[in-house]
Amino acid sequence: MGLVVVKVGGSAGINYEALAKDAAALWKSGQKLLLLHGGSSETNQIAEALGHPPQFLTHPGGMTSRLTDRRTLEIFEMVYCGLVNKRLVELLQRQGVNAVGLSGLDGRILEGRRKDAVKYVENGKIKIHRGDFTGSVERVNQGLLQTLLDSGYLPVLTPPAVSYEGEAINTDGDTAAAKVATVFQAEALLLLSNVPGLLAHFPDESSLIREIPASRVGAPEYMGVAQGRMKKKVLGAVEAVQGGVGRVIFGDARGEEPISTALKGSGTVVH
Repeated sequence: MGLVVVKVGGSAGINYEALAKDAAALWKSGQKLLLLHGGSSETNQIAEALGHPPQFLTHPGGMTSRLTDRRTLEIFEMVYCGLVNKRLVELLQRQGVNAVGLSGLDGRILEGRRKDAVKYVENGKIKIHRGDFTGSVERVNQGLLQTLLDSGYLPVLTPPAVSYEGEAINTDGDTAAAKVATVFQAEALLLLSNVPGLLAHFPDESSLIREIPASRVGAPEYMGVAQGRMKKKVLGAVEAVQGGVGRVIFGDARGEEPISTALKGSGTVVH
């Protein structure tokens, strides 16, 4: 069985207990897995509680990203690398799987270039924001991850990544997962969230798009209906299928056996 890369989002409603139980059952059956996770919902709540509420930038292409100053980065690390990462590791350990939780900063697992400036739209005008701690993953330390897998450990990864200058940088988890899956030429990349897949008429879950040809995944009829963070997932799918990943599945992380269910073809399948 080839490697399956699983990215689980950080929105409200994610069933982490079910995810860990399912991952453990698959792992014990011989299925190699590599997990990545988000934590956006809890980051927002804790940032509010700490008096540093989240701010988001809307970019010219319509996508949004978190404005990441140094204080935001510290809160981000606290939630992603601490609370959410160790919760998942603990849940896996309870299921008898020797999971190892690491950020992209550790061992330069996820490495990329910090952006000098970020373009955003405000009142219809394009502006430039400087001083952001954000960037995109360009390199993956495959050797370190392969060593862990070969030694029987299940890696549980999270942003931030690390810049070439050694700075922590906030990076998108979906496109990072696509990069990891591409480097490993994974059998499948699962992008699990709190919706059943790509919806033609969001938030109507009955409008689920069940299949997308790999050659068409970036087309307007799919990219155009993607709402919010789903746009990043579609971009990640484009990168993965173009990079040689067997298939990409947008699946639901709210129910029981979310990984197994997605691998059986539930959700939106790109192949």
